[in-house]
Amino acid sequence: MPLTDPYDGHLPLEGSSTAAPGAGGDLGAGAPEPARPDPGVPPGVEPVPVSEPATGAAADGSAPSDADPPGGGAADPDAADATPPEPEPVLPEPVRQRIVALTAAVLPGLPADEVPVPLRRVAKFAPNRRARLGGSVIAAQLTADPLFRQRVTARVLTDAGDLGAAVVEGTAPAAADPVEVAALAYLVRPRGWRELIDASGAAVRAEADSAVVAELVREAEQRATRAEHDRAVARVEADKLRDEVARVREELGQLREENRQLQRGLRETQARERRATELLATERGRAARAAADSDAELRRARARLAEAEAAAGVARANAKEARSVDDARLWLLLETIGQAAVGLRRELALDPVDKLPADFVADAFTDAPAAAQGGPAARARDTDDPARLDQLLALPRAHLVVDGYNVTKRGFGEMSLEQQRKRLITGLGGIAAQTGDEVTVVFDGAERMHGLPPTPRGVRVLFSRKGETADELIRRLVRAEPPGRPVVVVSSDREVADGVRRHGAYPLGADSLLRRLARS
Repeated sequence: MPLTDPYDGHLPLEGSSTAAPGAGGDLGAGAPEPARPDPGVPPGVEPVPVSEPATGAAADGSAPSDADPPGGGAADPDAADATPPEPEPVLPEPVRQRIVALTAAVLPGLPADEVPVPLRRVAKFAPNRRARLGGSVIAAQLTADPLFRQRVTARVLTDAGDLGAAVVEGTAPAAADPVEVAALAYLVRPRGWRELIDASGAAVRAEADSAVVAELVREAEQRATRAEHDRAVARVEADKLRDEVARVREELGQLREENRQLQRGLRETQARERRATELLATERGRAARAAADSDAELRRARARLAEAEAAAGVARANAKEARSVDDARLWLLLETIGQAAVGLRRELALDPVDKLPADFVADAFTDAPAAAQGGPAARARDTDDPARLDQLLALPRAHLVVDGYNVTKRGFGEMSLEQQRKRLITGLGGIAAQTGDEVTVVFDGAERMHGLPPTPRGVRVLFSRKGETADELIRRLVRAEPPGRPVVVVSSDREVADGVRRHGAYPLGADSLLRRLARS
C-alpha cells in the first residue's frame, strides 16, 4: 500500500516557508538558522521548525518544491501560490515494509516525550509484533509528523553507516540494496529523493519481473522435463504393449491349437459314446434275460426254502423232545449226587465248620510283630489285566491272598507305611463286600503293628513272624488250602508267583489289583 496521507496545510512540510531556506531537499546548503531545531537531527538532514515559522515563508503555508534553488532565500509568493505541494510518492511494497521495519526498530530507543501518542502503545510491543501490528500507525505518523520522521531518521542514519552518509549526499552506491536506499531516501529526503525511490521501484519491479521470468523459465523447463519423462514412459509402455500383444497372439495361437485338439477329442468321445450306448442296449437285453432267469431261480429257491423250513421245524420238535429227555436224565443225576452227598455228610457226621484253612494258619501268627521289613524287589510275571482278576474272583468260594507291601509300594509308595496299609485294607474291604470272597492280606513285620485301621468284614490281616518273610507266610497259606479250591495270589515277586503256582494257586501281578482298586 502506498505510504501516503491526505495533505494537511496546517502541518509543516519539508521545503515549506517554515523551514530554513534550501530545506526542500538541498542538503548542506547555507540558510538562516531555523527556530528551535531538533538537537538530534544529523548534519545534512532538513530541520523542521517546531513553533515559529521562519522569515520569508509563504503566507498560506505552502512549501516550495524540490526544485527550489539551494541557498535559501524565500521563494516568490506568486510562484508559491502557483505551485501546489507535491503528494507523497507511491512506494513499492518492499520499500514501504522496510521503512516501517526501520522505524519500528528505533522506536523503543526514542525518549517517551518524543514518541507520538498513537505510537506509545506500539513501542511497548515485542520486536517481531511491532512492525506487523503497528505498521499502519507508524506509516501514518511518518507521513503526518515530519519532526518525528527526522528523529527516526537521525537514529536510522547512525545505524546505516556509510550507506546512510551516501544517501544524505544524494547518491546511492551501485552495489547497495535498492530497497534499503529507497527507504533511507524516504526518511532522509535529500535532493532527488523521489528519483531514488523511483529508481528503487524500477529495480524492484525489474527484479520481480526477472523472478517471474525465471519462474516461468523454470516451469517451462519442468514441463519440458515432465514431457520428456512422459514420452519415455509412453515409449516404455508402448514397448510393453507390443510385447503383450505378441504374447497374446502367441497365446491365441496356442488356444486355437488346443481348440482344434479339443474338437478332435470331442468327436472321438462322441463316437465312443455312441458305441457305449449300443453296448449298453445290448447289455440291458442280456440283463433283462438274466433277471428273468434269476426270478425263476428265486422262485425255485423259495420253494426249496419252504421245504427246508418245514424240515427244520420237524427237527426242532425232535430236538426239543430229545433235550427234554436229556434234562430229565441230568436232573435225575444231580438229584442222585445231592442225595448221595447228604447221605455221606450224615454218614460222616460232619458239622458246619466255623474256621477255614487260612484261619488255622492265621492262629499261628496271633503274636505277629509290627516293625515293617523291606520286602524283596517286585518282579511282575503274569498278566496285569484286572479282567483276569475279576474272572478268578467270580469262581465259587475263591480265596484272594495279597502280598501287602509289594502292592502298596508299587501303587502309592510316596505315602507312609501306615497310610499305605490303611489304603490297601480299605480297598480290599470293598472287593470282599462286592464278591463275597475270602480276602487275606499279608505284611512283613518283626513285631506287632500299632495304629491299624479297623479291619473290614471279610478281610484278614496277617503279619509275618520275626525271622520269616511275608512270601513264606503266603506259601503256607496256599499249602493249607484243599486241592481244587481257587486261590488267587496277588504279588509282582517272581519267586512268590513260582512258589504258589506249584501248589495250584493263580498268581497275578500287583498292577491287576491296583487297576481293580482304581476302578472301584
